[in-house]
Amino acid sequence: MGGFFQELAKVLAQRWLSLLAIPGAFFIAVAWLAVTLGHAKAWDHTLLSQRATAVATTVTKLPAGAQVLLAVAFLVAPAGVGFAVQALAGVTRRLWLGQWPRQLAALPVRRRRARWHRLVAKRRRLEEESREPRTAREQDLIDAAADRVNRMAMAEPGRPTWMGDRIHAVESVALHRSGLDLTFGWPRLWLLLPETTRTELGNAHAAFAAAVATGTWALPYLALGAFWWPAAVIAVLVGLTGWARARAAITDLSSLAEAAVDLHGRELAAALGVVDPEGTGPLTVDDGERTTALMRKGR
Repeated sequence: MGGFFQELAKVLAQRWLSLLAIPGAFFIAVAWLAVTLGHAKAWDHTLLSQRATAVATTVTKLPAGAQVLLAVAFLVAPAGVGFAVQALAGVTRRLWLGQWPRQLAALPVRRRRARWHRLVAKRRRLEEESREPRTAREQDLIDAAADRVNRMAMAEPGRPTWMGDRIHAVESVALHRSGLDLTFGWPRLWLLLPETTRTELGNAHAAFAAAVATGTWALPYLALGAFWWPAAVIAVLVGLTGWARARAAITDLSSLAEAAVDLHGRELAAALGVVDPEGTGPLTVDDGERTTALMRKGR
C-alpha cells in the first residue's frame, strides 16, 4: 500500500503541475503584463523592463520573513487560479458536447439534420446512377460522398455541435442497430468490460477532459483582452488548441465506445439472461430491446 500511495502522490503532483500550477502561473504573468502595459503600450519593452526591475528591487528590500511568505503565495496562487478556472470546465464541456437548452439547440440541430440528409441523398443518387460493375471513377465519387456524410455525423444529427453528435451517434446506432438504450445500458456494460477495454476508454476520456481543461483557459485570457489586446490572441490560440485536441479525443472515445457495444453487447444480454451465454454473433434488435426493457425496469 505504501508503494501505491507513493505512485498516487506522483500522479497527483504531475496533474497539479500540468493542469493547475503551470497554467495558473502563466496566467498570472500575463495578467501582470496586462495591468502593467495596457492597450496603448502593449509592446513597450522599455516600460516592461523598468517595471520588472522596480518589482525585483522592492522584493529584495523586504524582510526575509516577508520574502518567504511571498514565495509561498507565488506557489499557491497559481493553483488557486487554476482551481477557479477549472470550475468553468463544466461550461466548456456542455458547450462543446451540445448540451444546450432546448430552445437554443433546436435551430442548429434542424440545420445539421437538413444538411446531413442532403449529403446522404447525394450519396444514394450516385449509387443509383452508377453502372454495374462500377468504374473506379464512380466508386471514388461514392466513397467521397460517404466520407463527407461520416465526417459531418456518423448518424442522423441530434446535437447542435460536431462533438455532441459523435456521442449521440454511439447512442443512436446502439439503439437502432442493437436495441440497446445506453442511458440505462452503459453502466451495466461497463462492469462487464475487460480491464484492457476499460483502460483504453479511460485514457480516451482523460484526453478529452484534459482538452476541455485546456480550452477553458481561453475564457480568462479573453477577459484579459479587455485590458491588453495580446491576451485576446492568446485566448484564441489556447481555445483552438483545446478544441482541436477535444475533437481528436472525442473521435477516439466514440469509436471505442461503439466498438465496446459491438463486441460485448451480447455479453450484457447474456448476463441478464436474455440470450444463451454460449451463443455467438451480433446482438439482434429483438434481443437488445428485451435487454433494454429489463434494464429500464418500467422507467
